[in-house]
Amino acid sequence: MFSKITKLLLVSFVLASTSSSIVAAEPTSDSNNMKKPNVLILMFDDMRFDTFSYRGGPVNTPNIDALAAESTRFDNAMTTTGLCSPSRAALYTGRWGHKTGLDDNVELYSTRLAELDLKEGGVLRRASDAGYLVGHVGKWHLGARGTELRGAEIDLAHGHEARERFARVYTPYSKVPKIEGYYQGKLDSRGEKHEYYMTLDGGYEDTAAYQKVVAGKKMLKQMAEDDRPFFGVISFNQPHPAYRVPEPYASMYDPALVELPANHLSKRVFKPLAQDGIWWPWHDVGHMSETDWRKARAFYYGAMAMVDRIVGELLQAAKDEGVYDDLHIVLWGDQGSMLGEHTLYDKGPYAYDELMRMPLLIKDPELQPRIVKRQVSVLDITATLADWMTLEADGDEDGHTLIPLMEQGDKAEEGEVDLSLYAYEWYNGNWFGIRAVRTPDFKFVWNPGDSRDEFYDLKNDPGEVHNLIKDPKYKKQRADMVKLLISELERVADPSLEKLNYHAKAYL
Repeated sequence: MFSKITKLLLVSFVLASTSSSIVAAEPTSDSNNMKKPNVLILMFDDMRFDTFSYRGGPVNTPNIDALAAESTRFDNAMTTTGLCSPSRAALYTGRWGHKTGLDDNVELYSTRLAELDLKEGGVLRRASDAGYLVGHVGKWHLGARGTELRGAEIDLAHGHEARERFARVYTPYSKVPKIEGYYQGKLDSRGEKHEYYMTLDGGYEDTAAYQKVVAGKKMLKQMAEDDRPFFGVISFNQPHPAYRVPEPYASMYDPALVELPANHLSKRVFKPLAQDGIWWPWHDVGHMSETDWRKARAFYYGAMAMVDRIVGELLQAAKDEGVYDDLHIVLWGDQGSMLGEHTLYDKGPYAYDELMRMPLLIKDPELQPRIVKRQVSVLDITATLADWMTLEADGDEDGHTLIPLMEQGDKAEEGEVDLSLYAYEWYNGNWFGIRAVRTPDFKFVWNPGDSRDEFYDLKNDPGEVHNLIKDPKYKKQRADMVKLLISELERVADPSLEKLNYHAKAYL
């Protein structure tokens, strides 16, 4: 018989041998998949950063607030371009438009682009190649069948988007007489201006947005039943203008009571000429009365209340399917939108904060929630996704992972310059070439297609009303911002740098 000590030694030897063999063994595909996180992106169109109740905004958003309480709040997140297709291309590829070729909207009147080059597989292809079940629901806006062709096995609720590559572009013929009619005093049904605000017939469940909710729930159910890790995107057109919602959202906010910002309908003094342009028929706002502007804002708030309901339903579906607790979630808006600030509507070739800033919440169930105040970019989301899912690189990575900020807060980048870079190369076939750099204190906007650049003191003029580009009191600060822009364009290998170096001589 073995003594107790001998038995213990034998057991220890067996355990050590077993442990050693486990370490030496090649990991199976299944074990790799089990370690990979499930990821869900909730994407909204033209959703401003300042509306939510968790930010002290005017709309009660309890479901988004609840997600914010479990997430890292990036309260100074910035888009790359205030335009749908380029901002989305930046998310999916992690690269600037001058590298991917996607620097304008696609499939719309006067654009030269039909799709994001299929060589740009982006995170959809990278996730599929890494063994993920990839699904996409809703708005894509980067070319017909682009999600399917990049490996999305679940591909639902495309909405108005073409399903045939290189189809003829949407041209807004019907909108031109509508705007002309508004100048003549003609109104749409219910006495509304449907190019700006509209009460939809029926209720919430009759909307196109709700059909995407249904498809999103279907996708979550299929993903929950699959053994593979999943990467899913649910993308909505809401709250993109025109602001169209059913009751009760259409009358949820009283237009007479909405608070207007200080730069509402402010006159554009010494601003680039492009800001006066009518790049889409509804940019012609000379017919808009104060009541019209108030109604447009109130309907936008109603759309945001409906967005909150959408988020609540999808998160509850994830809980019902048993995948919520360890689900990694990104909620973001591709850019902001103008609601009358600077007398502008929708979006266009400029870099105002109402357009440049975007909402961003990132939930990592393994990390404590926190608020990050440093500026981050949509490009950083891509790098973070790749970090989470251990995706193989597919080219340049212009952003950086946000995980250190999520783990440590602002101190993770203490001592580094807090800046964001922004571009507006094209708007539906019209070239502008705008580049802007922003810090918490200042913003410099280079307008190479105009003789006027812009410089704003964000601390003293957060509404960006006063263009200080010629003010001698800001000579040093302006020069510092120009140097930052030069440095950033050099970092991302932007071909416009050569021209900027010539224009910058006036400021250095």
